Amino acid sequence: MSSRTRARGIKAAGVHTVHIPRQRGRRAAQPFVIVVPERPSLTWEAAGWVGRMLWRHRGALAPTGLAVFALAAAGLLHVVAPWTGLILAALAAGPAAWVPLMQRRRPGTGTVLVWRIGLALLTTLAGGWLAASTGFGPLTGPLGWLWLLIWGTAQTAWLIVRRTH
Repeated sequence: MSSRTRARGIKAAGVHTVHIPRQRGRRAAQPFVIVVPERPSLTWEAAGWVGRMLWRHRGALAPTGLAVFALAAAGLLHVVAPWTGLILAALAAGPAAWVPLMQRRRPGTGTVLVWRIGLALLTTLAGGWLAASTGFGPLTGPLGWLWLLIWGTAQTAWLIVRRTH
């Protein structure tokens, strides 16, 4: 890089300094220094705004983060070890077995029973999706649409529960 355009000394954040050397014939004159502040682009400003909004509402977006993580994990497991889908399929039946066990320990009626069955159904469906997408690929056939359906349902239920309590 030429010494004419390289910044010298300590650089301030976002400021570019261009040094123009002394002109020939003017021995006692000091060199000109032009300081041009760097303005962030519109894309950078928009990305910063989106990042700040996501950080501010991170608690409300917990199911979204979990769904994106599950999609990435399923894709990685499909590439590395697709046989793990068989193990995950066996684990997916766990929430369905949880409802009768919980009903025997702490019997629930009305909305409690509806929420238990709904959550067990959603969790069993999500576990089945994870097992199928690990074995066949996360976006194979209807698995992509099923992921969107599970994510939307979980996000909606999460927002409803957070507002009522």
